[in-house]
Amino acid sequence: WDFLILFFCLPVVIFNEITKKRLLGDLSCRIVPFMEVSSLGVTTFSLCALGIDRFHAATSPQASTRPIEQCQSIIAKLAVIWVGSMTLSVPEILLWQLARDTSPVSGVVTEYCTMKPSSNLPESIYSLVLTYQNARMWWYFGCYFCLPVLFTVSCQLVTRRIRGTEKKSECRGAKHGQCEGHLNCTIIALTVIYGLCTTPENVCNIVVAYMSPDMSKQTLDLLNLINQFFLFFKCSVTPVLLLCLCRPLGQAFMDCCCCCCEGCGLDTTSSESSADSKLKTEMSSSIFFDKPRETPPPLLALGTPC
Repeated sequence: WDFLILFFCLPVVIFNEITKKRLLGDLSCRIVPFMEVSSLGVTTFSLCALGIDRFHAATSPQASTRPIEQCQSIIAKLAVIWVGSMTLSVPEILLWQLARDTSPVSGVVTEYCTMKPSSNLPESIYSLVLTYQNARMWWYFGCYFCLPVLFTVSCQLVTRRIRGTEKKSECRGAKHGQCEGHLNCTIIALTVIYGLCTTPENVCNIVVAYMSPDMSKQTLDLLNLINQFFLFFKCSVTPVLLLCLCRPLGQAFMDCCCCCCEGCGLDTTSSESSADSKLKTEMSSSIFFDKPRETPPPLLALGTPC
């Protein structure tokens, strides 16, 4: 989802700032906020799911031998996260629309997106969208900021307390504890990046809600632009942070890149792979055939006096 934000929303925003024209017109005014809010939902519910997973890992009686989760279960959880995030973002499609304004100085017509429900909507839907617009600021702050931060902090505190009591009884191995520590650090780092990038938007939403009559349109547009680029920064930093901190995921990503680039650097990769395979063969032979090499069986003399 971060890739979709950077691939679709970022060019639209930059094009609008340079040309004062909205790329794809009214469609982009509805799709870009929908994707941005969906991105917040995906990150929020993913952090909650990761916190629950770390809590189960800490409270499991046999955590070191815990079976790997089935692929169907993981896909079901991802579907709930993505579909739930997109469903909660549907009001954004009905809330925004394209507007045009003529500059009094230059006379140039500029296009911008405004938060105003269409009057052509049915009355019941129109009232729901208005209710969402009035509660949008606190919904943002409660669901997309307080929920992931408080949830992650609570799960980490409980997990650390449980792990602290288990360290006294020495129930876990050092390698398993180190792996759990890496995963917990990854979740904390993701939460910190998410909190730092969403704090300016929540502060701006609260300030604009109570001071919007005293603020000019240029100031509001600037604040909106700053909020969007903080979101783009989060979407670009999060995958890099995951690949750097989560070593198995980073190694799997590098393996996939090497497989994709195998045709480009065939000579170097083939020599390296042959060397690696030779090394692995020697290591495996040294592991499984040390004893026979150290104490070779005596040779039987057949038909000779020796």
